Amino acid sequence: MKDLIATSIKYQQGALYILDQHQLPHQEQWLLCDSGDTMIAMIKKLQIRGAPLIGIGASLLLAHLAEQGLDAAELKIQAERLRAARPTAVNLMNCIDRMLATLTSTGPTGLSRCAEQLFEEDVDLCNRMAAYGAALIPDGANILTHCNTGSLATAGVGTAIGVIGAVKQQGKQLHVWVDETRPLLQGGRLTAWEMNRLGVPHTLICDNMAATLMAQGKVDVVLVGSDRIAANGDFANKVGTYSLAVIAHYHQVPFYVVAPYTTVDPECPDGKAIPIEQRSPAEVQGVSGSFGEVNWAPDNTQVYNPAFDVTPAELVTGWILDTGVYSPEQIAAGALTSL
Repeated sequence: MKDLIATSIKYQQGALYILDQHQLPHQEQWLLCDSGDTMIAMIKKLQIRGAPLIGIGASLLLAHLAEQGLDAAELKIQAERLRAARPTAVNLMNCIDRMLATLTSTGPTGLSRCAEQLFEEDVDLCNRMAAYGAALIPDGANILTHCNTGSLATAGVGTAIGVIGAVKQQGKQLHVWVDETRPLLQGGRLTAWEMNRLGVPHTLICDNMAATLMAQGKVDVVLVGSDRIAANGDFANKVGTYSLAVIAHYHQVPFYVVAPYTTVDPECPDGKAIPIEQRSPAEVQGVSGSFGEVNWAPDNTQVYNPAFDVTPAELVTGWILDTGVYSPEQIAAGALTSL
């Protein structure tokens, strides 16, 4: 397999490396990933994260294992284990399904090219989403975003942050409000890091400050990513997204979801059918990162910790995909089922 280099993943000289997102923003540490167990652990720990990127990462690993001599039967076992590592993110399932189809049709020798194509395709999808989205953003816009949706979450420039980068490249003035994104702080740790790299003016806020900002007229548009989009336009994203959509709807602030076609699940009729991953109570009882661990809640405190929530389609202004920008009327007419 040829060398493939992105911000947070690289296949170089026959080895797969993952940028440990737990250590950001203060340390940039690359970790070797050479087994299914290692990749699954990295996915569950969110050392590698972002719906598009975990699909790419799992595919690159399968191709690497094939090059190391694993036979078709063992590759299928590894593929199914990887496919189940994140139940909400449909990109992972789509990528693994393509790898399995290739394995069936060509055997292990075809997996390297399939993984390369998935990587290259993701780069292209990101560029197209960025161009479509940037055309919607006016000069001088204040953009609010949630979680992390940039080059740390994809093989390319990102989804929502990809749009932000394209806006800057067009020479438009802009400012980004960065939700800290509790409980894992992907906004405060990762999105702020990416804004600095892009040279985009930004301000970090607590998640519960968004309503005040919108009431003061300080938010012009909300851009978020997605882990799965149902056929009717409902979508799952990092928990807290639904709250932003409700607030934006009340204050009549445009609310866009930015995602590639690989995030669309036409077999999923609506948001109620999207499985929502439940994560460890420890993530809510305290916080951990490159700085260490802090626990602020009593150990026996009951915790409800869904990783994602579902935003109903009626709260979305538009769906920015790599195939174009879709209106609520187009979505209601079944545009997502024909992708």
